[in-house]
Amino acid sequence: MAKIIDGKAISMKIKDELKEKTAKMKSEGINICLAVIQVGNDPASSVYVRNKKNACKYIGIESLSYELPEDTTEEQLLELVEKLNKDSKVNGILVQLPLPSHIDEDKIIESILPLKDVDGFHPQSVGALSIGQPGFVSCTPAGVIQLLKRSDIEIEGKECVVIGRSNIVGKPMAQLLLRENGTVTIAHSRTKNLKEVARRADILVVAMGKPKFINKEYIKDGAVVIDVGIHRMENNKLCGDVDYDDIIESVSAITPVPGGVGPMTIAMLMNNCVESVELQKK
Repeated sequence: MAKIIDGKAISMKIKDELKEKTAKMKSEGINICLAVIQVGNDPASSVYVRNKKNACKYIGIESLSYELPEDTTEEQLLELVEKLNKDSKVNGILVQLPLPSHIDEDKIIESILPLKDVDGFHPQSVGALSIGQPGFVSCTPAGVIQLLKRSDIEIEGKECVVIGRSNIVGKPMAQLLLRENGTVTIAHSRTKNLKEVARRADILVVAMGKPKFINKEYIKDGAVVIDVGIHRMENNKLCGDVDYDDIIESVSAITPVPGGVGPMTIAMLMNNCVESVELQKK
């Protein structure tokens, strides 16, 4: 019987650990503050921002919220980021993506001080991860590692396949699995014989953005499958990149959608906020 990896329960445990840590820091006179900037009112972004604020409240992190109109200029946004960079009370800065098309996302990400880049998207954070230096790690891949570790799934020496090569999930995911001594293959839309490559995996992480694409033909018997995708179907139900019902009998462990990887992203963002205090001290 496949083990269903419960991201809600694991993320709650992490948040409770962080709540305890934050309370101890407060008793020592240390406050943590996260600034969240949203430009425009994309409905999905609004939900994410609300969830982030709720998580901050639960853990005891102060959150500053900047909800800017759609027509905010790139210059105005850069000015706000610069102001928050200089504010010693602010430990983390998060600019909710996607941004409106008239704003250059890369430019905004690069304008955030790396020591306040709690999303782990700044080129300096990405570089630090690739050479094993301290820095913030992109929250979703960091969450996947926690899901595996806290479910007692060994990574060391395992054949790990990541399907997807985005800067936010695929690439950092591969780096983190490598850091845990996994043997890592990155596959993507141009990979030849994708089924054969995927079937080698002891641990398969799928972040390709195609609903229910991965079926049992891609799965080695007894593999662990982590589904990072999330899609809303016509019937309004959510599904992932993996055809859950088709592969459930073939796997040893699997993350459901919803309730798998999703809750971990926010838990790891909160973890980065708490860690920011130590990083900034150094």
